[in-house]
Amino acid sequence: MTNKDAAFGFRPTRHLSGGRIRTEEYAIAANYGSDIFTGQVVEAVAAGGIEQAAAGDTQILGVFGGVFYTDPTTSKPTFKAYYPASTNASDIKASVFADPFIVYEAQHDATGTAAMNNSAIDFVGVAGSTTTGQSTSELDTSESGTSGNFKQIGISKDPDNSDTSAANANAYCVINTGEHVFKLTTGV
Repeated sequence: MTNKDAAFGFRPTRHLSGGRIRTEEYAIAANYGSDIFTGQVVEAVAAGGIEQAAAGDTQILGVFGGVFYTDPTTSKPTFKAYYPASTNASDIKASVFADPFIVYEAQHDATGTAAMNNSAIDFVGVAGSTTTGQSTSELDTSESGTSGNFKQIGISKDPDNSDTSAANANAYCVINTGEHVFKLTTGV
């Protein structure tokens, strides 16, 4: 059966130790110039804020879960599923799934298999929908090996996206220990 090619970024599914999945609040600098979408990987930056992460970054904080700010044109409190680039507000607060023990579900960009379990994999894509706010990031299947932002720990149970003989299977993954900012021995 063919898998649905419908990337959704990284979706929190459970906690490795059975704990609760929760978000933490982090600042985004006013006028930061890139969109950030729900399900998109973010990195920690100096002074405690976040920015959009790129594949290979080694200060991953977690996954973006939405944003709150006071709209600069209407002065109204605003919650959005994505951060619109260059928002000029002084109170921008992002919700981030920052716990390093959260298990995420994400789609492979090619044929992902169970043989990739416990392999490190980078992500690819930083785009998303400004209508839904959803990220289109995926696991970069071609980067499976000994280093990468995520570690695949299993194939998804999703009946529409668990065929490992076809492209775009979903997989469960965690942020790699050497890539998560809470697990680094150095500062950012």
